[in-house]
Amino acid sequence: MQNSQVFILAIESSCDDTAAAVLNNDKVLSNVVANQLIHTQYGGVVPELASRAHQQNIVPVIDAALQKANITKDQLSAIAFTQGPGLMGSLLVGSSLAKSMALALQIPLIAVNHMHAHILAHFIDEENFDKPSFPFLALTISGGHTQIVKVNDFFDMQIIGETTDDAVGEAFDKSAKILGLPYPGGPLVDKYAQLGNPKAFPFTKPKVPGLDFSFSGLKTAILYFIQKKKLENPDFITENLNDICASIQHTIIEILMDKLKLAVKETGIKQIAIGGGVSANSGIRKTLKETEQKYGWKTFIPKFEYTTDNAAMIGIVGYQKFLSQKFETSSVVSKARIQF
Repeated sequence: MQNSQVFILAIESSCDDTAAAVLNNDKVLSNVVANQLIHTQYGGVVPELASRAHQQNIVPVIDAALQKANITKDQLSAIAFTQGPGLMGSLLVGSSLAKSMALALQIPLIAVNHMHAHILAHFIDEENFDKPSFPFLALTISGGHTQIVKVNDFFDMQIIGETTDDAVGEAFDKSAKILGLPYPGGPLVDKYAQLGNPKAFPFTKPKVPGLDFSFSGLKTAILYFIQKKKLENPDFITENLNDICASIQHTIIEILMDKLKLAVKETGIKQIAIGGGVSANSGIRKTLKETEQKYGWKTFIPKFEYTTDNAAMIGIVGYQKFLSQKFETSSVVSKARIQF
């Protein structure tokens, strides 16, 4: 089903960012995100507050996306929305509006798996950004997920490694909290790490068989290390913040890279694409680019705005599903946990 003028309105509301985008085929015409600052005072996302903020933001965000794309709602070919995974209250706000709009406009409704979208964001048509060819390996790293996925086609993906406990994004944020940094702490760890010595404080890497990950033990080790050092010197964090952050980040990157190397060895696939909020981390991006020359890999790093939660990535999956006519009825349900 080819059409040179397929306009997809995409809605993303899985966590605490309300986002809407308009795509013309695989090109992004607009990508609008409204952040929820209220969660910073609680040190994490409060689900009830998130869903209320989505209700306030979603109509203005969609309106802004349509205006920026310079199209009217009557020109839309379909509406795509995040079905899951995510916070149930947040997901319901997006799905309810998507269903009502699709019904009112009498256009197809498309449900999208949020994690598929992080992977397929690489297929958005962007100048100076290459698209991977199938098959490739995807490392999806976010606050809630850490996965290595073998991607055979747009809708043929297989998880070959995942975290057995905490996600890498949580490891960054909890480490930041231990250091007394405000939420969200992951980007701050990255910021200070760029100024520090990554070999200053060695942390033990967890021994997990196969391609799976574990980060709970590392978080505990960091906590005990900081507690011990603060007893010896109450000003330890202040005096060594850059080196501590650099050491934590270096350890996390080594854990990720060790598993990626093993995945390449086991599958023979040397195309690596990263996605998810943690793929915005400068250390991970730099290390991955270095592997191209070192190991002969071809790496794909998405445009920065497509790493964190956004609707453009939902839209590109919506476009591919539109071409395959993978549509849903209004009886489709949001799912906090969804089969990959």
